Amino acid sequence: MFIKKISKEVLLKPLQIVVGIVERKQTMPILSNVLIENEFGKIRFTSTDLEIQITTTIQAESDSDTAEAITVGGKKLQEILRILPDQSSISVETKENKTQIKSNKSRFNLQSLPAQDFPKLSIEITNSNKLKLSQTALKTLLSSVQFAMAQQDVRYYLNGVLFVIEDNKFRAVATDGHRLAYNAIDIENFSEKQEIIIPRKAIMELSKLLSNDDDDQIEIEFSSQQLKATFSNTELITKLIEGKFPDYQRVIPNYSNHLSINRTLVQHALQRAAILSNEKFRGVRFVLTEKNLCIISSNSEQEEAQVEIETDYHGEAIDIGFNVNYLLDGLNSISSETAIFSFGSPNSSILITSPDDLDFRYVVMPMRI
Repeated sequence: MFIKKISKEVLLKPLQIVVGIVERKQTMPILSNVLIENEFGKIRFTSTDLEIQITTTIQAESDSDTAEAITVGGKKLQEILRILPDQSSISVETKENKTQIKSNKSRFNLQSLPAQDFPKLSIEITNSNKLKLSQTALKTLLSSVQFAMAQQDVRYYLNGVLFVIEDNKFRAVATDGHRLAYNAIDIENFSEKQEIIIPRKAIMELSKLLSNDDDDQIEIEFSSQQLKATFSNTELITKLIEGKFPDYQRVIPNYSNHLSINRTLVQHALQRAAILSNEKFRGVRFVLTEKNLCIISSNSEQEEAQVEIETDYHGEAIDIGFNVNYLLDGLNSISSETAIFSFGSPNSSILITSPDDLDFRYVVMPMRI
């Protein structure tokens, strides 16, 4: 018997960790499968899409005195386990090209493909760089920038997050060409400058899997072509994006006009104005005068919304347009009660910062409305 007896919850947890990168329709059918290896009670789950690979390990009972391995449809197995009653006892048997899942009076026979055909990523991390940091710190860092990544941009180097590691600082930058998010955290024992671009899919999976427990550590090892992250009995390997990331330091401005405003107040104002904004362009106008911010939107049906907020602003008058979704994304990534908007000329970008996170920078380019 491949797995003698195991609870539904124990089996489902590692499967959920690896199944995120599995897609039902693949050019290679085996990529829709999860590789499950049982080595004397240590069960290892692996999935890959040939760009990313995730592996996680658990302990379980086994009757076998030899190492065994199978591959089964990851999404199908996940759905079967989800639908079974809580605390169900599961056993797994293999025979020829079939895998049978048993639970009480239920039987599920899944098609298997040979484990030896599973295309594991080869690890080529030689002459690598290593660092350790808190999972919570990395999760917070990624959540503050990842929303600005491009999606399927022909400029492939924008479809990910830039890591810049030097002088005991870990910097993360993301941009889609219309906005840019930057943040940094302190690390120890790393001074030599390194720059790598992590693909979007790997960033999303890593961010999802990282723990919120401050005591949990993650070890990151990387070379010029691959990154390996090891944490909580899980290992994620990803190929890196080759290319030259834009000079983010030139994009981040230094303005003299600043508006300090309650974050929740301006979020709600933007959400109200967004209702009548153009569905395609999502533009809103910021009309900022002394002690007043007016947010205006309109659409092709000649409908208009106007929301005013009293402020303590005393700088130059500004009338400028922005994509409302971009502004909301930036405000959603700030946890402080206050947001600081900094402006240049009516044709310049807006800079959003947080008084509670001095490294955070979010730049949004203007749009004509």
